[in-house]
Amino acid sequence: MSDYDVAVIGGGAAGLSAALVLSRARRRVLVVDGGMPRNAPAARMHGFLSRDGFAPGELLAAGRKEVQGYGGEILHGAATGLVPDGAAGFWVLLAGGKRISARRLLVATGLRDELPGIPGLRERWARDVLHCPYCHGHEVADRQLGVLGGSPDAVRYAQIVRQWTGDLVYFTPPGTLTRAERSGLLARGIGVVDGTVEQLVVHQGRLCGVQLRDGCVVRREVLFVPPRFVPNDSLLAGLGCAVDGKGWVTVDAAGRTSVPGVWAAGNVVDPRAQVITAAGQGSAAAIAINADLVEDDVRDAIRDHDHGLLPGPAVSARLPQTPRPAPSGGAGSSPPATPASVRRSCPSAAVWRYGMAHCRR
Repeated sequence: MSDYDVAVIGGGAAGLSAALVLSRARRRVLVVDGGMPRNAPAARMHGFLSRDGFAPGELLAAGRKEVQGYGGEILHGAATGLVPDGAAGFWVLLAGGKRISARRLLVATGLRDELPGIPGLRERWARDVLHCPYCHGHEVADRQLGVLGGSPDAVRYAQIVRQWTGDLVYFTPPGTLTRAERSGLLARGIGVVDGTVEQLVVHQGRLCGVQLRDGCVVRREVLFVPPRFVPNDSLLAGLGCAVDGKGWVTVDAAGRTSVPGVWAAGNVVDPRAQVITAAGQGSAAAIAINADLVEDDVRDAIRDHDHGLLPGPAVSARLPQTPRPAPSGGAGSSPPATPASVRRSCPSAAVWRYGMAHCRR
């Protein structure tokens, strides 16, 4: 027998949301939480209905408490490998040499943001160097904003950031803009600076400018940078999950991967997922996982029944046992007759006895 019905690898919004749904479905659930959420550097998260403005850590702490309130378990540590175990499910190898077994897996290990190698970007990340305008644009609206160009879709990204300010500068390496792109930027009042960005200029703990290689400094208060998204998918790769043309693990609408028994949710398979999106994906995956487990439970019950084995504990087994009254006519007397109306609707004596015990609670 497996230690758990489901092992959830990753304790972010997707993983905890899945664990909450599964633990409420009375499944044995373990969340292996590596403790390195992608949005940890951010002071606040936004766009999450009813939780707008929460600190990311507050949301996760509340999620862990909710999961544990329904019997789910949280293990603070890292999973180092996932190993198939035949029909039984999988082994989850943990840092430190331990392992646990689970019938199903949900991997929600997120992604990491790779930034260009410009001095100052990493140090200012999630402060005044930002990525997602939908997460942070409102908080920096109408300020002097910049967009670091040079990556695929960076021009389109700059056009989106323009929604939050009328004072926007697009920094582009020389010779990379097409005529149509330049025209589109200028038409919306976006300044274009051709040159190589050398470093950020910070004064008294705040970004105040972007310095080019020629020494020119363009005053900016916030810089939006489209990073390169790198999924933390080594565990999925180790299982042989199929990937698309860009190298991302493919899943269906419910998060099922190409490997039977393995699901994935959140940024590890969807780089565009915000916190609320990831939570929804985790919930959808949990519902699909529970349905898949029910199919196994039905198949196992039929097999046991065909071999003459008694069924496992059911709802009636959890009811308080009520002593049956002794027959009034002595040891040789027959038990009271079951009313005919009940016999017609409940032909099984076992069902009748359960019903009477239930009504006498």
